[in-house]
Amino acid sequence: MLSADSADSETGRLCRGDEKGSIMEHPLVVGVDGSNASLDAVDWGADAAARYGIPLRIVYASRWERYEGHLPDWSTERPSERVMEETIVGVAAERASRRVPELDVTTYLAPDEPVEALLAEGQRAKAVVVGHRGRGRLTSLLLGSVGLGVAARAHCPVIVVRGRTGNIRGEACKVALGVSERAAGTTAATFALEEAALRHCTVEAVHAWRCAGTEVPEQCGAHGEYRAEHERRAAELMDGVLNKPVAAFPQVTVEYRTVEGAPGTVLVAASHAADLLVVGAHRRQGHAGLQLGLVNHTVLHHAQCPVAVVPEP
Repeated sequence: MLSADSADSETGRLCRGDEKGSIMEHPLVVGVDGSNASLDAVDWGADAAARYGIPLRIVYASRWERYEGHLPDWSTERPSERVMEETIVGVAAERASRRVPELDVTTYLAPDEPVEALLAEGQRAKAVVVGHRGRGRLTSLLLGSVGLGVAARAHCPVIVVRGRTGNIRGEACKVALGVSERAAGTTAATFALEEAALRHCTVEAVHAWRCAGTEVPEQCGAHGEYRAEHERRAAELMDGVLNKPVAAFPQVTVEYRTVEGAPGTVLVAASHAADLLVVGAHRRQGHAGLQLGLVNHTVLHHAQCPVAVVPEP
Protein backbone atom coordinates (compact mmCIF):
# COMPACT_ATOMS: atom_id res chain seq x y z
CA MET A 1 0.00 0.00 0.00
CA LEU A 2 1.46 3.36 -1.03
CA SER A 3 1.15 6.42 1.16
CA ALA A 4 -0.04 9.67 -0.38
CA ASP A 5 3.46 11.15 -0.45
CA SER A 6 4.85 8.14 -2.31
CA ALA A 7 2.43 8.05 -5.23
CA ASP A 8 5.16 9.18 -7.65
CA SER A 9 6.71 5.69 -7.54
CA GLU A 10 5.00 2.44 -8.45
CA THR A 11 6.45 0.64 -5.42
CA GLY A 12 7.03 3.51 -3.02
CA ARG A 13 8.61 6.94 -2.84
CA LEU A 14 12.26 7.05 -3.87
CA CYS A 15 14.21 9.53 -1.72
CA ARG A 16 17.75 10.78 -2.23
CA GLY A 17 20.11 12.72 -0.03
CA ASP A 18 18.37 14.40 2.88
CA GLU A 19 14.90 14.07 1.38
CA LYS A 20 13.20 11.73 3.84
CA GLY A 21 9.56 12.02 2.86
CA SER A 22 6.79 11.97 5.47
CA ILE A 23 7.63 8.56 6.90
CA MET A 24 6.25 7.34 10.19
CA GLU A 25 8.52 7.75 13.18
CA HIS A 26 9.42 4.11 13.69
CA PRO A 27 9.37 2.03 10.50
CA LEU A 28 11.15 -1.28 10.07
CA VAL A 29 14.33 -0.58 8.09
CA VAL A 30 15.87 -3.12 5.70
CA GLY A 31 19.31 -2.61 4.21
CA VAL A 32 19.71 -3.91 0.65
CA ASP A 33 22.65 -4.28 -1.71
CA GLY A 34 21.26 -6.41 -4.52
CA SER A 35 22.47 -9.73 -3.09
CA ASN A 36 20.28 -12.77 -2.56
CA ALA A 37 20.89 -12.44 1.17
CA SER A 38 19.48 -8.92 1.17
CA LEU A 39 16.41 -10.11 -0.72
CA ASP A 40 15.89 -12.68 2.04
CA ALA A 41 16.09 -9.75 4.46
CA VAL A 42 13.42 -7.92 2.43
CA ASP A 43 11.09 -10.92 2.64
CA TRP A 44 11.68 -11.26 6.39
CA GLY A 45 11.27 -7.53 6.91
CA ALA A 46 8.03 -7.35 4.94
CA ASP A 47 6.50 -10.12 7.05
CA ALA A 48 7.75 -8.52 10.28
CA ALA A 49 6.49 -5.04 9.34
CA ALA A 50 3.08 -6.53 8.59
CA ARG A 51 3.04 -8.24 12.01
CA TYR A 52 3.93 -4.98 13.73
CA GLY A 53 1.56 -2.90 11.62
CA ILE A 54 4.29 -0.42 10.62
CA PRO A 55 5.81 0.75 7.31
CA LEU A 56 8.78 -0.92 5.66
CA ARG A 57 11.66 1.38 4.69
CA ILE A 58 14.15 -0.04 2.19
CA VAL A 59 17.58 1.59 2.24
CA TYR A 60 20.47 1.37 -0.19
CA ALA A 61 23.66 3.24 0.72
CA SER A 62 26.60 4.22 -1.46
CA ARG A 63 29.12 7.06 -1.75
CA TRP A 64 29.94 6.52 -5.42
CA GLU A 65 29.22 10.19 -6.22
CA ARG A 66 31.87 11.28 -3.76
CA TYR A 67 34.53 8.92 -5.06
CA GLU A 68 33.84 9.10 -8.77
CA GLY A 69 32.54 12.64 -9.18
CA HIS A 70 29.46 13.98 -10.94
CA LEU A 71 28.67 14.15 -14.63
CA PRO A 72 28.68 17.67 -16.11
CA ASP A 73 25.41 19.54 -15.70
CA TRP A 74 24.87 19.57 -19.45
CA SER A 75 25.10 15.78 -19.73
CA THR A 76 21.88 13.86 -20.40
CA GLU A 77 23.49 10.53 -19.59
CA ARG A 78 22.39 8.80 -16.40
CA PRO A 79 25.34 7.36 -14.45
CA SER A 80 25.38 3.58 -14.43
CA GLU A 81 25.76 3.64 -10.64
CA ARG A 82 22.53 5.64 -10.32
CA VAL A 83 20.70 3.23 -12.61
CA MET A 84 22.00 0.30 -10.56
CA GLU A 85 20.98 1.68 -7.17
CA GLU A 86 17.52 2.67 -8.39
CA THR A 87 17.09 -0.81 -9.85
CA ILE A 88 18.15 -2.47 -6.58
CA VAL A 89 15.69 -0.55 -4.41
CA GLY A 90 12.98 -0.78 -7.05
CA VAL A 91 13.24 -4.56 -7.25
CA ALA A 92 13.31 -4.83 -3.45
CA ALA A 93 10.27 -2.57 -3.04
CA GLU A 94 8.28 -4.44 -5.68
CA ARG A 95 9.20 -7.74 -4.02
CA ALA A 96 7.98 -6.49 -0.63
CA SER A 97 4.76 -5.08 -2.10
CA ARG A 98 3.98 -8.33 -3.90
CA ARG A 99 4.66 -10.31 -0.75
CA VAL A 100 2.45 -8.11 1.47
CA PRO A 101 0.18 -6.07 -0.84
CA GLU A 102 -1.23 -3.86 1.93
CA LEU A 103 2.21 -2.90 3.26
CA ASP A 104 3.33 0.75 3.19
CA VAL A 105 6.72 0.54 1.44
CA THR A 106 9.15 3.42 0.93
CA THR A 107 12.70 3.51 -0.38
CA TYR A 108 15.72 5.69 0.32
CA LEU A 109 19.05 6.11 -1.46
CA ALA A 110 21.51 7.18 1.23
CA PRO A 111 24.68 9.03 0.13
CA ASP A 112 26.79 7.42 2.83
CA GLU A 113 28.70 4.29 3.75
CA PRO A 114 26.28 1.38 4.38
CA VAL A 115 27.05 0.93 8.08
CA GLU A 116 26.79 4.65 8.84
CA ALA A 117 23.59 5.00 6.83
CA LEU A 118 21.87 2.10 8.60
CA LEU A 119 23.03 3.32 12.01
CA ALA A 120 21.46 6.72 11.25
CA GLU A 121 18.25 5.05 10.11
CA GLY A 122 18.24 2.97 13.28
CA GLN A 123 17.92 6.10 15.39
CA ARG A 124 14.26 6.28 14.35
CA ALA A 125 13.45 2.67 13.53
CA LYS A 126 11.63 -0.16 15.25
CA ALA A 127 14.53 -2.37 14.14
CA VAL A 128 17.08 -2.72 11.35
CA VAL A 129 17.14 -5.89 9.23
CA VAL A 130 20.15 -6.99 7.19
CA GLY A 131 21.22 -10.05 5.27
CA HIS A 132 24.10 -12.14 6.51
CA ARG A 133 26.31 -11.64 3.46
CA GLY A 134 27.07 -8.92 0.94
CA ARG A 135 27.45 -9.09 -2.82
CA GLY A 136 31.11 -8.14 -3.21
CA ARG A 137 34.31 -10.16 -3.17
CA LEU A 138 33.85 -10.88 0.54
CA THR A 139 30.64 -12.89 0.18
CA SER A 140 32.39 -15.99 1.47
CA LEU A 141 32.62 -14.45 4.95
CA LEU A 142 30.28 -16.03 7.47
CA LEU A 143 28.87 -12.62 8.32
CA GLY A 144 29.40 -9.55 6.18
CA SER A 145 31.14 -6.48 7.58
CA VAL A 146 27.98 -4.39 7.21
CA GLY A 147 25.85 -6.80 9.23
CA LEU A 148 28.45 -7.08 11.95
CA GLY A 149 29.11 -3.34 12.06
CA VAL A 150 25.42 -2.47 12.37
CA ALA A 151 24.76 -5.18 14.97
CA ALA A 152 27.65 -3.92 17.08
CA ARG A 153 26.72 -0.24 17.08
CA ALA A 154 22.98 0.25 16.52
CA HIS A 155 20.73 1.81 19.15
CA CYS A 156 17.77 -0.36 18.11
CA PRO A 157 17.39 -4.12 17.66
CA VAL A 158 19.24 -5.51 14.64
CA ILE A 159 18.08 -8.69 12.94
CA VAL A 160 20.58 -10.59 10.83
CA VAL A 161 18.62 -12.87 8.50
CA ARG A 162 20.50 -16.12 8.17
CA GLY A 163 20.04 -19.86 8.58
CA ARG A 164 18.03 -22.57 6.92
CA THR A 165 15.09 -21.75 4.68
CA GLY A 166 12.49 -23.33 6.96
CA ASN A 167 13.76 -21.41 9.97
CA ILE A 168 13.72 -18.12 8.07
CA ARG A 169 10.15 -18.82 6.94
CA GLY A 170 9.00 -19.41 10.53
CA GLU A 171 8.20 -23.10 10.31
CA ALA A 172 9.52 -23.97 13.80
CA CYS A 173 6.89 -21.89 15.64
CA LYS A 174 9.38 -21.01 18.39
CA VAL A 175 11.47 -18.01 19.47
CA ALA A 176 14.69 -18.84 21.33
CA LEU A 177 16.00 -16.38 23.92
CA GLY A 178 19.55 -16.48 25.18
CA VAL A 179 19.75 -15.46 28.85
CA SER A 180 23.24 -14.66 30.07
CA GLU A 181 24.65 -13.11 33.21
CA ARG A 182 26.59 -10.66 31.05
CA ALA A 183 23.46 -9.18 29.46
CA ALA A 184 20.84 -10.01 32.06
CA GLY A 185 18.47 -7.14 31.24
CA THR A 186 14.81 -7.43 30.37
CA THR A 187 14.81 -5.58 27.01
CA ALA A 188 15.83 -8.62 24.96
CA ALA A 189 13.36 -10.80 26.86
CA THR A 190 10.55 -8.33 26.17
CA PHE A 191 11.49 -8.26 22.48
CA ALA A 192 11.42 -12.06 22.33
CA LEU A 193 8.02 -12.31 24.00
CA GLU A 194 6.55 -9.60 21.79
CA GLU A 195 7.76 -11.49 18.72
CA ALA A 196 6.29 -14.71 20.05
CA ALA A 197 2.96 -13.04 20.81
CA LEU A 198 2.72 -11.69 17.26
CA ARG A 199 3.75 -15.03 15.78
CA HIS A 200 1.45 -17.01 18.11
CA CYS A 201 4.32 -19.27 19.12
CA THR A 202 6.29 -20.26 22.22
CA VAL A 203 9.51 -18.90 23.72
CA GLU A 204 12.37 -21.14 24.78
CA ALA A 205 14.53 -19.27 27.29
CA VAL A 206 18.00 -20.84 27.42
CA HIS A 207 20.82 -20.27 29.90
CA ALA A 208 24.12 -22.16 29.64
CA TRP A 209 26.56 -22.59 32.51
CA ARG A 210 29.91 -24.29 32.97
CA CYS A 211 31.85 -25.48 36.01
CA ALA A 212 34.83 -23.26 36.76
CA GLY A 213 38.34 -24.65 36.50
CA THR A 214 38.79 -24.37 40.26
CA GLU A 215 35.81 -26.61 41.00
CA VAL A 216 36.27 -30.30 41.69
CA PRO A 217 35.33 -32.19 38.47
CA GLU A 218 33.52 -35.03 40.22
CA GLN A 219 31.34 -32.52 42.05
CA CYS A 220 30.14 -31.10 38.73
CA GLY A 221 28.57 -34.40 37.71
CA ALA A 222 24.89 -35.21 37.52
CA HIS A 223 24.46 -35.05 41.31
CA GLY A 224 27.43 -32.89 42.32
CA GLU A 225 27.02 -29.98 44.72
CA TYR A 226 28.58 -27.52 42.27
CA ARG A 227 26.14 -28.55 39.57
CA ALA A 228 23.23 -28.02 41.95
CA GLU A 229 24.56 -24.59 42.85
CA HIS A 230 24.96 -23.61 39.20
CA GLU A 231 21.44 -24.73 38.42
CA ARG A 232 20.07 -22.82 41.40
CA ARG A 233 21.80 -19.64 40.26
CA ALA A 234 20.61 -20.20 36.70
CA ALA A 235 17.00 -20.54 37.87
CA GLU A 236 17.29 -17.31 39.89
CA LEU A 237 18.78 -15.50 36.90
CA MET A 238 16.02 -16.70 34.59
CA ASP A 239 13.33 -15.64 37.05
CA GLY A 240 14.88 -12.21 37.48
CA VAL A 241 15.09 -11.61 33.75
CA LEU A 242 11.72 -13.05 32.74
CA ASN A 243 9.27 -12.26 35.54
CA LYS A 244 8.19 -8.84 34.25
CA PRO A 245 8.18 -9.68 30.50
CA VAL A 246 6.21 -12.88 31.14
CA ALA A 247 3.65 -10.92 33.16
CA ALA A 248 3.31 -8.47 30.27
CA PHE A 249 2.62 -11.25 27.75
CA PRO A 250 0.52 -13.82 29.63
CA GLN A 251 -0.66 -15.36 26.36
CA VAL A 252 2.85 -16.58 25.51
CA THR A 253 4.05 -19.97 26.74
CA VAL A 254 7.63 -19.79 27.99
CA GLU A 255 9.84 -22.85 28.41
CA TYR A 256 12.82 -22.49 30.75
CA ARG A 257 15.96 -24.51 29.99
CA THR A 258 19.33 -24.47 31.76
CA VAL A 259 22.14 -26.39 30.10
CA GLU A 260 25.69 -27.24 31.08
CA GLY A 261 27.93 -26.32 28.18
CA ALA A 262 29.57 -23.54 26.20
CA PRO A 263 26.94 -20.78 25.74
CA GLY A 264 27.66 -20.20 22.06
CA THR A 265 27.42 -23.89 21.26
CA VAL A 266 24.23 -24.26 23.29
CA LEU A 267 22.53 -21.30 21.57
CA VAL A 268 23.55 -22.42 18.09
CA ALA A 269 22.01 -25.81 18.89
CA ALA A 270 18.82 -24.08 20.07
CA SER A 271 18.68 -22.11 16.81
CA HIS A 272 18.12 -25.33 14.83
CA ALA A 273 14.57 -25.51 16.20
CA ALA A 274 13.76 -21.77 16.26
CA ASP A 275 12.41 -19.11 13.91
CA LEU A 276 14.36 -16.38 15.69
CA LEU A 277 17.18 -16.34 18.24
CA VAL A 278 17.19 -13.26 20.49
CA VAL A 279 20.29 -12.17 22.40
CA GLY A 280 20.99 -9.05 24.44
CA ALA A 281 24.08 -6.83 24.41
CA HIS A 282 25.12 -4.07 26.82
CA ARG A 283 26.74 -0.77 25.96
CA ARG A 284 30.48 -0.64 26.47
CA GLN A 285 31.56 1.84 29.11
CA GLY A 286 33.46 4.71 27.52
CA HIS A 287 33.15 3.33 23.98
CA ALA A 288 30.72 3.58 21.09
CA GLY A 289 28.91 0.35 20.44
CA LEU A 290 27.85 -2.80 22.23
CA GLN A 291 29.64 -5.58 24.03
CA LEU A 292 28.81 -8.27 21.52
CA GLY A 293 31.23 -10.71 23.09
CA LEU A 294 32.26 -14.17 21.94
CA VAL A 295 28.82 -15.73 22.40
CA ASN A 296 27.01 -13.17 20.24
CA HIS A 297 29.72 -13.37 17.60
CA THR A 298 29.31 -17.14 17.57
CA VAL A 299 25.56 -17.05 17.00
CA LEU A 300 25.82 -14.27 14.41
CA HIS A 301 28.21 -16.42 12.41
CA HIS A 302 26.74 -19.88 12.95
CA ALA A 303 23.05 -19.76 13.96
CA GLN A 304 20.59 -21.72 11.83
CA CYS A 305 17.86 -19.08 12.14
CA PRO A 306 17.68 -15.27 12.05
CA VAL A 307 19.40 -13.58 15.01
CA ALA A 308 18.13 -10.46 16.79
CA VAL A 309 20.72 -8.48 18.77
CA VAL A 310 18.86 -6.27 21.23
CA PRO A 311 20.67 -3.43 23.06
CA GLU A 312 20.22 -3.53 26.82
CA PRO A 313 20.30 -0.24 28.78
